[in-house]
Amino acid sequence: MNTYSSAVASENRSDEQLITQNVDLVKRIAHHLIARMPASIDIDDLMQSGMVGLLEAANNFDPTLGASFETYAGIRIRGSMIDFIRKLDWTPRSVHHKYRKVAQAIHSIESETGQPANAAEVSDRLEITVDEYHKILADSSCSRLFSLEETLEEPTLSRPTPRSDSATPEQELVQSQFRERLAREIQKLPERERLVLSLYYEQELNLKEIGVVLEVTESRVCQIHGQATVRLRAAMEKW
Repeated sequence: MNTYSSAVASENRSDEQLITQNVDLVKRIAHHLIARMPASIDIDDLMQSGMVGLLEAANNFDPTLGASFETYAGIRIRGSMIDFIRKLDWTPRSVHHKYRKVAQAIHSIESETGQPANAAEVSDRLEITVDEYHKILADSSCSRLFSLEETLEEPTLSRPTPRSDSATPEQELVQSQFRERLAREIQKLPERERLVLSLYYEQELNLKEIGVVLEVTESRVCQIHGQATVRLRAAMEKW
């Protein structure tokens, strides 16, 4: 075996080892996402799409750039699963439309008052009942709970996840500015909404578990999460 063949064989073994060692990472991410998905989403399909992301991560990873493989692979795996979910697009167009109207109303109210918009103010602005407003939040949040996590991973959502060695200084600056702005907007959220986001995205509790912690129903947690995400999307509209 010549030197080139030996190098290729060594690289293939290295890739296979990375894949074998991180199969459990695919499982963890899949089970975290499936907890917030409709029953129509199959865990096996989600894991299969995650394995595609893991394979891409193993092929593209550059250890000289400083990031750990698990961190890099986690982004690629989650991104691959989110792409799969997005293609299914189970959310009715009416839900998207109502969600955009709520975001616009919140942005308008908060620009006028300088304070977080409450349910009564948004309902009045949209000329709907508070119950109808909460239903919109629940419908949009429970069908698209991955949206904020997707936003945290990549400011420009229409772009695929970059290769490990493809980030430019300009991209790094935009991502840094985006995260700083998002962090400031999260700190402006009402305490209960910040707590739900923390329990969900940092502690990785599911909606039912958060409900137990807060002593509220799972649907109420979904409403609070929806209120937080729509408020953040309104604040981050220019991005």
